[in-house]
Amino acid sequence: MQLIGPTLTRYFSARFLVMIAGVFGTVFALIYTLDFVELMRRAGDAQGASSGLMATLSLLRTPAVAEQVLPFAMLFGAMAALLNLSRRLELVVARAAGISVWQFLQPGLLVALGIGLASVMLYNPLSALMKQQASAIEGRIFASATRSSAGQELWLRQSSVDGQAIIRADVAVENSTTLARVTVFLFAPDGSFRERIEASQAELKEGYWDLKDVRILSVDAEPRSHDSYHLATTLDPAQVRQSFTSPDAVPFWSLSGVIERTERAGLDATRYRLQRDMLLARPLLFIAMVLVAASFSLRFFRFGGVARMVLGGVVAGFVLYVATEVMKDLGASGLVSPPVAAWFPAVVGSLLGVLALLYQEDG
Repeated sequence: MQLIGPTLTRYFSARFLVMIAGVFGTVFALIYTLDFVELMRRAGDAQGASSGLMATLSLLRTPAVAEQVLPFAMLFGAMAALLNLSRRLELVVARAAGISVWQFLQPGLLVALGIGLASVMLYNPLSALMKQQASAIEGRIFASATRSSAGQELWLRQSSVDGQAIIRADVAVENSTTLARVTVFLFAPDGSFRERIEASQAELKEGYWDLKDVRILSVDAEPRSHDSYHLATTLDPAQVRQSFTSPDAVPFWSLSGVIERTERAGLDATRYRLQRDMLLARPLLFIAMVLVAASFSLRFFRFGGVARMVLGGVVAGFVLYVATEVMKDLGASGLVSPPVAAWFPAVVGSLLGVLALLYQEDG
């Protein structure tokens, strides 16, 4: 396939890049605004939660959420770029000059590949680290809140030399063994209730929980307070860390190490393998989105039917997204191997996009 000239390549690439960045920036701002409003609502129950701190926390949380809509930004941005080029008759001129659809799509495909690689190697690690920081700040800020934080309530059961214990926490800090706003219910060997321990924070160490700002309520003694308190445990820190940490909170460059440590501990690393494979398949998924967008965006405006064409592109993108989520669930449950679950939507989407363009342009 012959390449188009560098000047036209730069021009078309800039059109694609501007539109994609515009769509993603708009969605990013919307997510940030909604999250900031929600955090301000929750801040009423937390001491020291100023508007500035909530704005910073929301800024740390937003990139991880916005990362999930990157494929849609690619789809809608590519559709907007192609429709704008068609409306201004620039694609008509390009066709008249003998440039085929495969040639003037090259800049868009290169932009999709570049954004895909950058999102995997740069954006994902940054957003994961910011999510971890946000989780730590959120646990500290809302540790004194009067109610559970955003439905993140966690329950653990353990058995140790101190007896049976049930641990409840409002917040778990991502990629760590730290809990915030912790309540421990201790039981005697005969099953009778012994005491209740309340702590602002608990960190799992080797063989014990390190509790901070502790208040102990016992059935046969006066309430006691301690700055620090140790509670014996047999829980494995690696296992607890895995149960607390979602795969999307692990940076791309750390996934291989996490997979190795998880398997060495005898735990299931399927979720992390699936996350790594989905990140590796992301550039191809973005290319598929551009091909799907082109399939529904090359009709000339004077022929009419643009609204129906755009709606078809939106539906096709939504179907591809649903297929991605279904395969992700199948891969996470072990019904499909992680590589198949990760690469299937991207490969099938690309092939369908190429088939549609072949039918429109050459069929």
